[in-house]
Amino acid sequence: MLWRWRRVIALALVLWIWVMFVLVIVIDGYGRVDRAQPADVIVVLGAGLRRDNRPGPALTRRAAHAATLWNEGYAPYVLCSGGNPGNRDRSEAAACAELLMADGVPETAILLEEGSRSTEENAIYTHRLMQERGWQVAIVVSDGYHLFRARRLFANEGVPVVTSPADVQPSTGEYVVFLMREVVAFHWQLVKEALNLQVTYVQGI
Repeated sequence: MLWRWRRVIALALVLWIWVMFVLVIVIDGYGRVDRAQPADVIVVLGAGLRRDNRPGPALTRRAAHAATLWNEGYAPYVLCSGGNPGNRDRSEAAACAELLMADGVPETAILLEEGSRSTEENAIYTHRLMQERGWQVAIVVSDGYHLFRARRLFANEGVPVVTSPADVQPSTGEYVVFLMREVVAFHWQLVKEALNLQVTYVQGI
């Protein structure tokens, strides 16, 4: 009897590893395709700031790509989404706006969403702002590894989005770490949806 349970556990583990492998391929592949098309607003998903409150490399990459899309006329507005989960002196959205203005986007074309602490809250609060302004479609900008889960979260909120990955990639080592983190976060999202959990922020995910 014991050997049967061991066999079941072994088969389940093999199946889980296979699913993980497929998920890595899907997340990576999705994030390598730029789907940008004309929209009402470009949404930049926040990323952590440095200890001195300067934008980190991820936010710098994302803001630079959003500025490029704005300058090419894809949308008239850019919405920076990201609060202050790390108790910094300013929000991720404020740092994003600073980068955008340095790249030629006027302040009048930039909106800030400073309440969110996670990608799910990015989607929730962005949706509210879009409804207030009557906007229908958004281009979501982030690092490629982040976009598969982000698209699902925005879809869960009923927001029609297209995704556009930042042009610059992190180093290979960093990319692998971030990709694995996304796999974990996607697992957590599936558990949340299956159990109908209302948690929108878990530190580190």
